[in-house]
Amino acid sequence: MLQSKLLIALGIIVLLLAVLYFLGRKSVHHEILIDASPEKVWKVLMDTDNYADWNPVMRLLEGEVKEGSRVKYQFTQDAENSSEIPSTVKKIIPDQLLNQGGGMPGVITFDHKYILEDLATGTKLTIHEDYAGIYVNFWNPTPVGEAYGRLCEAIKARAEAI
Repeated sequence: MLQSKLLIALGIIVLLLAVLYFLGRKSVHHEILIDASPEKVWKVLMDTDNYADWNPVMRLLEGEVKEGSRVKYQFTQDAENSSEIPSTVKKIIPDQLLNQGGGMPGVITFDHKYILEDLATGTKLTIHEDYAGIYVNFWNPTPVGEAYGRLCEAIKARAEAI
């Protein structure tokens, strides 16, 4: 009797975790128009050695931004929250896309994209990040989205100044 109750409880827990995993999906999205060519915006984005001069959100701590490599960033969400974020560079299309991802599979993962679109008036920069996993159900990504808004503004200012 006790054994069957334990099996039922275990089954309910597994079912609950599965539901939380599949429901755990959120994203943040920011875009900005920049009065500069995609090549110029890309140059700013890829000049990680000079992030400290202008980038209030990200600093490359380790690695090289090239496809397949592991990198680690210092991510400054706001004045009180900063953390080291390891990720893998998944895909690079020069002047168009930088895609990175990481996290703890099943718990929380991220798929981060910088997307550059060539427009007649300059470049549309989109920063988009998708999250998945059980923890996402209990997490508010709004402060991260706000940090990416500041990052868009910083990239715009830098690209338009050089």
